[in-house]
Amino acid sequence: MTDLATSSPAAEAWALMQRLFGPQRKRFMALAAEYELSPPQLGALKALDPEHPVAMSELAGILGCDNSNVTGIVDRLEYRGLVERRPAEHDRRVKLLALTDQGRELRRSIGDRLHAPPRELETLSQADQRALRDILQRAFED
Repeated sequence: MTDLATSSPAAEAWALMQRLFGPQRKRFMALAAEYELSPPQLGALKALDPEHPVAMSELAGILGCDNSNVTGIVDRLEYRGLVERRPAEHDRRVKLLALTDQGRELRRSIGDRLHAPPRELETLSQADQRALRDILQRAFED
């Protein structure tokens, strides 16, 4: 690991963010197991838009995997009644994925837990939380 005493402030911030977010992977994995989902299935549920069906190829792009891998992921979600395949109006060969009511509810429940801030951020003062938010927002401005 980089010696924080001799690195740049950006490297120090990045090292601290890694330390904060690294354990979140365990949280994601535990949540997937709790709901009897594989991590890719949980990632797919999280990526699907509850209001707008998504093409399977688009989901593959979001998940960073091949279309053939998405087929297996979707098969298992469909078997559980969480998603359904629909033909696209513009091209029946294109399959769109839509969350079922059960899928939308599960996505919401999981999302509430996944998006809850880690304890380390919750313990910061409101002023520090706002300052951190504002700094991170500036990092994404063009």
